[in-house]
Amino acid sequence: MNDLSFRIGLTPTSDCNYLPNQREQLGVVIDQEWFSPHGYQLLIASGYRRSGKAIYKPMCSACQACVPLRVDCFLFSPSKSQKRQLNQMKKLRWEFKSQLDDDWFTLYEKYITARHANGSMYPPNKAHFFEFSTAEWMDSLFLHVYDDQKLIAIAVTDVFEHALSAVYSFFDPDSTLSLGTLCVLFQIQYSRKTGRRWLYPGYQIDGCKAMNYKVRFQPHQKLIDGQWLPQ
Repeated sequence: MNDLSFRIGLTPTSDCNYLPNQREQLGVVIDQEWFSPHGYQLLIASGYRRSGKAIYKPMCSACQACVPLRVDCFLFSPSKSQKRQLNQMKKLRWEFKSQLDDDWFTLYEKYITARHANGSMYPPNKAHFFEFSTAEWMDSLFLHVYDDQKLIAIAVTDVFEHALSAVYSFFDPDSTLSLGTLCVLFQIQYSRKTGRRWLYPGYQIDGCKAMNYKVRFQPHQKLIDGQWLPQ
């Protein structure tokens, strides 16, 4: 398995979800022996990502904008704004759990309705959430963030031997806190606490403003021409 030999199936081209006037095509892993925490850890280090139970990589013929990125949690040095957010974290309680709290869907429903009412995830649906965020073959934990006793954020996190992968997060849209950033900071803290060096937050797309938060976590590496290079 370590030689990264596997078959790929190509999806039909479609409109890109991130860049206007671009077309998207994905390479999807076919061979089932790679569908495990160990197999996926090798693949994510080679630029692949998981969506639900599928492992994929952008293979667009006319665009190379999606660049894999990973944060070095051992060397992480917060910026001035992140230091302020770290101070905010002190009044919050956080915990990684193997199951979601009973009231998770109330928070998810509020988030999707406020932030993504025009998207494919609306109306919010429990079965659809688990379909795109979890896989039966992957070890995942759910980061829960509380303000006093109130649940204000959840981040689905894949757990590898030497790394974490940020899968999906949702939070209270009425909160004045930068909860998306705080979830990443909690994941970095958990990585350091458990001896895991890398956090994979997904692809960096320079032309997509919504994706540019990833480069604010320093230091990080980008996978360029098959090599992880410090940025």
